[in-house]
Amino acid sequence: MLSVLVLHLIPRFMRFVFSRMRSLLQVSYTSWFLDAFNYAIATNMDVLNLSIGGPDYLDLPFVEKVWEITANNIIMVSAIGNDGPLYGTLNNPADQSDVIGVGGIDYSDHIASFSSRGMSTWEIPHGYGRVKPDVVAYGREIMGSKISTGCKSLSGTSVASPVVAGVVCLLVSIIPENKRKEILNPASMKQALVEGAAKLTGPNMYEQGAGRVDLLESYEILKSYQPRASIFPSVLDYTDCPYSWPFCLQPLYAGAMPVIFNATVLNGMGVIGYVRSPPIWHPSNEEGNLLSIRFTYSEVIWPWTGYLALHMQIKEEGAHFSGVIEGNVTVRVHSPPAQGERAVRTSTCVLKLKLNVVPTPPRSKRVLWDQFHSIKYPPGYIPRDSLDVRNDILDWHGDHLHTNFHIMFNMLRDAGYYIETLGSPLTCFDASQYGTLLMVDLEDEYFQEEIEKLRDDVINTGLGLAVFAEWYNVDTMVKMRFFDDNTRSWWTPVTGGANIPALNDLLAPFGIAFGDKILNGDFSIDDEQSRYASGTDIVRFPRGGYVHSFPFLDSSESGATQNLLLNSGMNKADSPILGLLEVGEGRIAVYGDSNCLDSSHMVTNCYRLLRKILDFTGSNIKDPVLFSKSVKQDMPLYEDDNHLSSRRTDVNFSVYSAVLGKDLICRTDSRFEVWGTKGYNLHIRGRNRKLPGYHVIGLGRGLNSTIDTSNSRRPKFTEKNKGDYFGNRYLGELDVPELVASQWLVPAVIAITGFVLFFSIWRIRQKRRRRRRSMSGRLANL
Repeated sequence: MLSVLVLHLIPRFMRFVFSRMRSLLQVSYTSWFLDAFNYAIATNMDVLNLSIGGPDYLDLPFVEKVWEITANNIIMVSAIGNDGPLYGTLNNPADQSDVIGVGGIDYSDHIASFSSRGMSTWEIPHGYGRVKPDVVAYGREIMGSKISTGCKSLSGTSVASPVVAGVVCLLVSIIPENKRKEILNPASMKQALVEGAAKLTGPNMYEQGAGRVDLLESYEILKSYQPRASIFPSVLDYTDCPYSWPFCLQPLYAGAMPVIFNATVLNGMGVIGYVRSPPIWHPSNEEGNLLSIRFTYSEVIWPWTGYLALHMQIKEEGAHFSGVIEGNVTVRVHSPPAQGERAVRTSTCVLKLKLNVVPTPPRSKRVLWDQFHSIKYPPGYIPRDSLDVRNDILDWHGDHLHTNFHIMFNMLRDAGYYIETLGSPLTCFDASQYGTLLMVDLEDEYFQEEIEKLRDDVINTGLGLAVFAEWYNVDTMVKMRFFDDNTRSWWTPVTGGANIPALNDLLAPFGIAFGDKILNGDFSIDDEQSRYASGTDIVRFPRGGYVHSFPFLDSSESGATQNLLLNSGMNKADSPILGLLEVGEGRIAVYGDSNCLDSSHMVTNCYRLLRKILDFTGSNIKDPVLFSKSVKQDMPLYEDDNHLSSRRTDVNFSVYSAVLGKDLICRTDSRFEVWGTKGYNLHIRGRNRKLPGYHVIGLGRGLNSTIDTSNSRRPKFTEKNKGDYFGNRYLGELDVPELVASQWLVPAVIAITGFVLFFSIWRIRQKRRRRRRSMSGRLANL
């Protein structure tokens, strides 16, 4: 008999005290779900629906219990979340690859505005997210029964999810009971759903997944199903817009940072599978040889699913190529024999590629987005950038070009800019190839080598730098402390909206610094009305620069107290918020607020201002309003150290940082540039690279992260061996040892030669002294 357990508790579940409820505050504990999951396992459930969700994919007891559920052959269906239309808002556990994540649509086959969307964020900032949701179903104004009598209209992905759970139950019921154990499992059911789904016209893959669930098409697939492995999505087609957004929006070109596409491997042959040989790229024509692909993938696929990440680049010989590259990527999956079988089960997965390629764009149009220094929730309490948003206080949307900055990405592409993503330190790119380095809402620290290189890049290489900061005020952060009833611990922000003390260190060589005010108010630049939402002020800027100031209210703890004493909280003063500067060969623009670029809770956008800034930093085109004589600094703007933000001393920031206590390395999402005492024009390209003297650490803890592991998707390692484990697994030997060796071999040879020469001279002198002493003794005896 088919058994079903439905956990339909609350539509917007969050596992902490500040649950984002549309009704009364409710609290649900992880332990309650663990008990329910154990009951499902003990009673041999077939299908389990979860109309719950939350952003904490690092709630390990919960996540690992979900793995245990699916490993026990229970098909789990879960709502993707009601946090749309914002991107990067996928809820856990629906964002797990072994779970069928369901989004919502209306009866016109439009994505419901409330349906969460955007790639998974487990892998950010050092990789790229997977496609979710898996499918969508009707979830707006669905008729359901009241608890008392009659019917009522219901909306939400919490409604769409049980609709799909019902579809799954119907599909299970068509399989004879004696064959269910043989072919029915979470992977085969997901294969039937995504392969049978009807792709909708309009939404992209990160909004609709495979498309609207289709019961009859999935039935036809299951009716003749043979256990096999497959890849989802099975096609990446740059010509299929808008479905293949964002890939279809920006073509590949030589010299760019690797473009990462992260697909999911579904293994219907068994709960565990193995990839024993690397995936293979099969170009369909000669032009396909211009494409270089590195792969990171799950060598062990468990439970039922794994990942396959493609790191795609065009080779240097394709710098002038324009056209389409087509071909297939194949990966072979092996699973142990099923009960009663002797032979190992094998299956070849195929991923079809159709990629647009253009000649390398001019430097002025190439923008590099710094993703490496972004930190988000989880694991730490990273507060929302705009403090006016009180019902969503966590910064958990990814801060990626393709999540909450996706509208800005579209705008820049429409304006003719090419935007690349850097998930490695600032020492890992060639500044001569880019017009502007764009740094927006960054929370991490910086290596000293990064600070030194950026100074050299701007002054000597002509790199443009555009920085959009955020608020940082220690007194305000302390006040935001709260007690989490679920973890029974006090939560306190580990940083502000951005890490201003770190940004000040980065900008110190240019004489620029931000303050600790939290400014709010309306203002206008060039007749464009804007809103400054919890931004900071500029307190240091060199003479000769252009600084724009406007009257704002300081809402920080210290500022609010001062304003209250002066004028009942209504005191406003001019505060510098925008600065533009030419320094050496390069140009710098700094702005104290990123809310106008962030699609999450944006009040007004500043895309027009951003374009003018990029025109200046990338091409030295000066807007007459931004560079009017009235805002030119005849004297330097300088506040003493007391007005600079100070770091918190009560937080162990190294727990959340990719910099503090970590090694400086270039990951596979960079061009493998080495910057050091010999200069930074040495490029090391290809797969399996490792910088001399450095180890690779495990920064990506998420499911399907683009780290190559040998025993599981979430590799287990100790603090003692984690550097060597990832270093030996992830990177290999250099192909150009003579170049790297020149940094230490020549000085070593000179030192050894000098030592030998010195030792030889010393021996000769010692022998001569002994001879003189011996001769003196003989003469004395005479």
